[in-house]
Amino acid sequence: MANFAKSNVPQFSVDVYQNEYLPEGGSEVNAIVTVSATGGGTIGSSVSAPVYAPGQRPSAAVTVMVDCSGSMDYPPAKMRNARDATAAAIDTLRDGTRFAVIGGTHVATEVYPGAGRLAVADATTREQAKQALRRLSAGGGTAIGTWLRLADRLLSSADVAIRHGILLTDGRNEHESPEDLRATLDACAGRFTCDARGVGTDWEVKEVTGIASALLGTADIVADPAGLAADFTGMMETAMGKEVADVALRVWTPVGTTIRFVKQVAPSVEDLTARRTEAGPRAGDYPTGSWGDESRDYHLCVTVPPAGLGREMLAARVSLVVPQADGSAQNLGAQGLVRAVWTDDMAASTSINPQVAHYTGQAELAQVIQKGLDLRKAGDFDGATAKLGRAVQLANASGNADTAKLLAKVVDVVDAATGTVRLKTRVAEADEMTLETRSTKTVRVKK
Repeated sequence: MANFAKSNVPQFSVDVYQNEYLPEGGSEVNAIVTVSATGGGTIGSSVSAPVYAPGQRPSAAVTVMVDCSGSMDYPPAKMRNARDATAAAIDTLRDGTRFAVIGGTHVATEVYPGAGRLAVADATTREQAKQALRRLSAGGGTAIGTWLRLADRLLSSADVAIRHGILLTDGRNEHESPEDLRATLDACAGRFTCDARGVGTDWEVKEVTGIASALLGTADIVADPAGLAADFTGMMETAMGKEVADVALRVWTPVGTTIRFVKQVAPSVEDLTARRTEAGPRAGDYPTGSWGDESRDYHLCVTVPPAGLGREMLAARVSLVVPQADGSAQNLGAQGLVRAVWTDDMAASTSINPQVAHYTGQAELAQVIQKGLDLRKAGDFDGATAKLGRAVQLANASGNADTAKLLAKVVDVVDAATGTVRLKTRVAEADEMTLETRSTKTVRVKK
């Protein structure tokens, strides 16, 4: 839980993009809610708040979990690259950050500093940690839940504003059941955020992306271990830029209104609907994790009671809160309103808001890629061709060039506009895994 009584808070703003007009009898309201956080200036409907002075960034604690299972020795360069990457991440820690390194096999081992403690980053502890990394060697199995539970114990020992983990694995979670891992993720959710990376091509995409999703972090593939140092440095730089943790999107709706879904749609698709926690009469909180200087988009869909022509109503009110240790919540001051207006103007009521249309397509893009790859693995090549063809069409229409390039490594594109494709007979495993891992990444709509 965060407490801002003695610290500054970045400024947040909320902007709503929607077509509020409904036809007579209409009941579904869609809106894109853009949330932005900034360290200075005033944007949108934000309230004024002081910013962090140099050297006064919020306190943070970070654990780096390094896979040390036997497969990390094949090839031997993989373990060496993992050590180098962890050293690069440690060098990126700002002074005063609490940190620890965990070696992960079928058990979790404290590599540095040990004894259930966190070290405080400075020149001396960074050098000590890098010396300890040299003792890392590969051997044993993989039980990722044990790594996460140790990370949770270490991170929870620190009285800090930001708690974050970085997890690297090169294999499947073969030494604990899926149920055990799920129980661990449920236990850790909301306690710290975690970025997860798979190195090489022998790991399970859905495991790694599932970890990142549950812990509100990022997931990616590093197919070539030589790229780990740059990736770890980037992850740590982002973690060091976080200013406030545990931000929740609070959605209030009037009597008779039902929330169909709440989804993050940029920078990636993440369905938050089932993560709601009740926050008073007709209000619920949806977790968004830690924030730095950034902007994200959310798709809110609600069903309202039909009303007569000319009537209008507030369909939802969106605000931002941070839970406090005493069970209350600090309101961050910004809010957005979602409206419903009934009209007999057919042009107005049938128009689709560009932002809503764009992100509806981006969410479908992520869905059809996942389905297409699953069908391909199952041997349903006709079904896979249809789904991946639709993905090519959506990527082309929305300007998602990165996803289009990844799709072109799995299918031969005959006509992008119509989604006419042929499955490639040979696809590099790394290319297929990269497409699956990055399928939920979206492009922002041009406003």
